[in-house]
Amino acid sequence: MQETEIVNCHVHTFTTAHTPRCFPSVLVVVVRAFPGLITLLRWGAEALGRERSADYLRRIELFHRTGKRRSQRAVFREVLHHYPRTTRFVVLPLDMSEAGHGPVARDIVAQHDELASLAADPDYGAQVIPFAGVDPRRAGVMDELRRCVDDLGFRGVKIYPRMGFRPDHPVLMDEVYPFCLDRNLPVMSHCSRGGVWRKGWLPSQQDAVTAPQAHEPVLRAFPDLRLCLAHFGGDRDWRAHLRDGVDPDDPDARERNWSAKIARLLKDRTYSNLYTDISYTIFRFADHMPLLRLHLAHPHIRERVLFGSDFYMTRQEELSEKAVSIRLRDALGEDLFHQIAHVNPRRWLGEA
Repeated sequence: MQETEIVNCHVHTFTTAHTPRCFPSVLVVVVRAFPGLITLLRWGAEALGRERSADYLRRIELFHRTGKRRSQRAVFREVLHHYPRTTRFVVLPLDMSEAGHGPVARDIVAQHDELASLAADPDYGAQVIPFAGVDPRRAGVMDELRRCVDDLGFRGVKIYPRMGFRPDHPVLMDEVYPFCLDRNLPVMSHCSRGGVWRKGWLPSQQDAVTAPQAHEPVLRAFPDLRLCLAHFGGDRDWRAHLRDGVDPDDPDARERNWSAKIARLLKDRTYSNLYTDISYTIFRFADHMPLLRLHLAHPHIRERVLFGSDFYMTRQEELSEKAVSIRLRDALGEDLFHQIAHVNPRRWLGEA
């Protein structure tokens, strides 16, 4: 049997110190000032027999407990509990300082420095594949990207358009993507209707810069760029696809559903270096697993899907990392799991 050395292509290790003080709302300030508040609410729900509320609060408690860790190393040690020792992880920083939700205690430069230390850690560094978080609006963004790649040994780039910029922003098109091609670096872009957003933007504005269609100018201009649209369109669009189907008399219906749109782009092979990952989306396991199996039955899609989890965002979900990864491996079978967790990640990273 072929050996599967797993690559989880989508995890986070940033802490509360790297996030805006008021995201997602000013109520977070209260939670930060009184960290035991969620625990008290959970105890109250348990005392009243509100099991569903208590379970939800327990998961939020786990999420905040992970975020409050003193270092990225401490966060990373948590995800290691759920995977074999040979697993490697693409660690994705986020530059949230430009999103308009208040100041960030430790900026992206400090976040990169700490991630570089984790990648050099004698115990865990071999399992870390560090990416640089890029916001094209930040002053000196190319200098920081060059430092990350040339001095710190980072292996790729993460962008997050819904925080306030288009994926075809001039700085990205003129400088970042050409640099990635020159250095053989893959790019990961957020492609889900959930997540962090630009303060003051309506959902329609957030979606306009995040949709698969917003990335097509990038794909046309840089066909050799290995670009991953994270989350395979996201949980909301998977649910809509399964619940509502697609209107056969509406020619734009498949364009509006992001999961269907990404599947179409992968099938026709127009963009042979386009990838997607299943991070977070697959945590709705019972609902989404049949659709994932159907997608992977197509040979072109099977070659371009990456395994990822979105830790530690998944701390908010009922299933653990270990439960999902084992169920996924069992449901797909060893050959398909090997493809998305071993073969495809290495090709996307430029190792194959």
